[in-house]
Amino acid sequence: MDTLYFLLIMIGAFLIYSVFTWLYQRKIVKTLTEEDFRAGYRKSQLIDVREPNEFEAGHILGARNIPLSQLKMRLKEIRPDKPVYLYCQSGTRSGRAAQLLYKKGYKDLSHLQGGFKKWSGKIKAK
Repeated sequence: MDTLYFLLIMIGAFLIYSVFTWLYQRKIVKTLTEEDFRAGYRKSQLIDVREPNEFEAGHILGARNIPLSQLKMRLKEIRPDKPVYLYCQSGTRSGRAAQLLYKKGYKDLSHLQGGFKKWSGKIKAK
């Protein structure tokens, strides 16, 4: 019985954490449809937060690759005074990247709804 209570408490804690994270992300980062993303990404800093091998397989034209795993070390490459448009494969990593950037003082953050896999525009591949 104790194991059941422990399991229920863990599941409840996980659900509360997930909801809190989701609400926090909605507050700090704008989730844009592909149409809205296209309208603004050329006037902003377009950052692909996927790993280099994913980036080389194909990326949005004009994007810079700063993987989420390297973001803390490469913050100086991103200007805090200009809008930042983020994307990853599905939208999860770009949300986490936005949280990190927000904590470091970046305020104008947007990410692509559905990520790169939903992108139908021009891409560049090596």
